[in-house]
Amino acid sequence: MSDTTAVNKAYFDKAAADYDGKFQDVFAKLEAELKARAHLLGADKRGRLLDYACGTGLISQAIGNYFDQCVGIDLSDNMVEAYNAKAKSQDLFPTRRQAHLGNLLNPADPNPAALSTPLFHDFDAAGVAVAFHHFDDCALAARRLAERLRPNGLLFVVDFLPHGHMDRHDEAVRGVTHHGFDEARMRGLFEQAGVASHFSFDVVPGDVVFGNMGPGGCNVVRRLFFAIGRKA
Repeated sequence: MSDTTAVNKAYFDKAAADYDGKFQDVFAKLEAELKARAHLLGADKRGRLLDYACGTGLISQAIGNYFDQCVGIDLSDNMVEAYNAKAKSQDLFPTRRQAHLGNLLNPADPNPAALSTPLFHDFDAAGVAVAFHHFDDCALAARRLAERLRPNGLLFVVDFLPHGHMDRHDEAVRGVTHHGFDEARMRGLFEQAGVASHFSFDVVPGDVVFGNMGPGGCNVVRRLFFAIGRKA
């Protein structure tokens, strides 16, 4: 486990209990934007969705009802537990919706044993919501996710446009390895991974505000984008 991975796991394990409440306004906007683009994210085809770095289940909650099955993967035990608690409360666990502990992004382990069964392959769509900036190697992440898609499967990433560096004053910031992405970079990552067919890059109108996340308790303001492409 890399140092960054360990920092992120520790942070998200600790944050899981009040994660949805703390970022309620941000997640409400994200969920609305996901729903508004459901037809662009493979939701019109039903099929199976991989919700990677799923956290408490933002993507699955927003568009999961358009898919026959949602499979979450996260490196945080507590986030997996929170995701599955929601699925159970909605009577969707385990056949329609379930999260699993795991990491597809270890360079030394391209096919982790725990994630090697058919359940974790041949997805119709795979999505990552506001987690790409935590990954050590985004090119590797795009490739590993592309490998889990069926032919013509769709990959989408929701993350931040480029922004200034932040003071690494807390665990959340110490786990950030990339300070946003522009269209050229995302297109390049998708091309390298073989998922750039019908590529699109859409900037979300308006800002999202993370309250009390900056130095001295100030707000952190970001702009979101959606990058979408299909596997050749």
